[in-house]
Amino acid sequence: MTEIDYEKLGLKCGLEIHQQLDTHKLFCNCPSILRNDEPEFSVERRLHAVAGEEGEIDIAAKHEVEKNRKFIYQGYSDNVCLVELDEEPPHEINKEDLRIVLQISLLLHAHILPLSQIMRKTVIDGSNTSGFQRTVLIARDGYIETSQGRVGIDTICLEEDSARIISKKQSVSVYRLDRLGIPLIEIATSPDIKSPEQAKETALYLGDVLRSCKVKRGIGTIRQDVNVSIEGGARVEIKGFQNPAMMVKTIALEVERQKKLIDHGKKVKKEVRNALVDGTTKFLRPMPGAARMYPETDLPLLEISRNLINDVKKTLPRLRKDIKKDFEKIGLNKEMINLLFKQNKLNEFKDFLKVLNNPNLIAKVLLIFPKEIAKHKNLKVEQVEKKLDSFIFPILNLVKNKKLASEQVKPVLIQLIEGKKLEDILKNKENKLNLEEEVLKIIKQKPGLSEKAYMGLIMKGFKGQINGKEAMEIIHNFLSNK
Repeated sequence: MTEIDYEKLGLKCGLEIHQQLDTHKLFCNCPSILRNDEPEFSVERRLHAVAGEEGEIDIAAKHEVEKNRKFIYQGYSDNVCLVELDEEPPHEINKEDLRIVLQISLLLHAHILPLSQIMRKTVIDGSNTSGFQRTVLIARDGYIETSQGRVGIDTICLEEDSARIISKKQSVSVYRLDRLGIPLIEIATSPDIKSPEQAKETALYLGDVLRSCKVKRGIGTIRQDVNVSIEGGARVEIKGFQNPAMMVKTIALEVERQKKLIDHGKKVKKEVRNALVDGTTKFLRPMPGAARMYPETDLPLLEISRNLINDVKKTLPRLRKDIKKDFEKIGLNKEMINLLFKQNKLNEFKDFLKVLNNPNLIAKVLLIFPKEIAKHKNLKVEQVEKKLDSFIFPILNLVKNKKLASEQVKPVLIQLIEGKKLEDILKNKENKLNLEEEVLKIIKQKPGLSEKAYMGLIMKGFKGQINGKEAMEIIHNFLSNK
């Protein structure tokens, strides 16, 4: 791909990030849990477009009406209620969600609105049973700093997620209601992004901020859209990014697409396009406008007091990048740090560190040993972790009180997995203590030898008056833990 002068082309680019929050649903008490078993019920609906606050029907809504689809909604009794079925008014907005969004707003230096109107956004593609999505503006005019300059944060909204599509045919679409109502934060940046690389950097920074707060993790919990235009072109919204790395190629190709249209005297249409795996895009629907917004009449104005904001400030989380720097200072390598975040074991690590100031051993106990033991014993890692969970605190206490050497931790964990009791292991350990100390002493004095060589030295030192199998096992465990 040839190098493109984005400044000369007048590139304007902004991001929209939608991230699920890890709480119950936004306007009812149903849990935010997705199920894949057979649904317990289904209902059929047809949706109609209504005029927005300005008295007009939105162009995107008109586009959907013309398809004349029938919608089938599937659900379960434990995570879908009358609110999702649009048979009952929404309940009061989830207070925990509001606090999470306020945290994120503060981390993004945004101005929080003291009073806001919950709005209805017309959506009649079937993804909402009511024909609209509830959304409320929480903050605006924030910013982040990137290597290529400041990127403004236009708006931060709290809204409800849509139902998830199960199947789509020409005249019938099937949706599942378990996702409908799950709380989302929507972050929209200003069109300050100057290059595809800066778009990726911005997305990663916002992802870091979001994961510092209480948000869901995994595929499907975050959706990222990119708005792109060049001089003489038009704003095109590209949907469907799971990986920020794809933004670079997709934005570059969209710029080239618009440039070719302009060069050939054709008009660039203002539209929504879907991102494809090869970086290209395809038409999805016309670009929606302000005509689809109108006030939510079933809920009062949302008031955010100064006392609430001050209270949220007291529990403001630290960004992951800052936590990583702290962990590097205490001696953890980047691979271990990344694994802690990836496996979501940060809080466990911090708790164990309060017991024993040995970060590398704790990281091994949490991240490495369970995998190695599972492989050795032909078990699932989850099985090993579950069985060892209640033993980690007492074992770390034993190490802290010098009743167990750090080199002995993995062998003890293996014996626990084999079904032995910790008390019996510790009693047996006392009998082996002299042997283990001698093995460790010889290994440190003569590093780099083979297991058989160390075995010869041990047998010579103890004049053959030890259990050879036991001695070899100790040697093997010490060497494998180095």
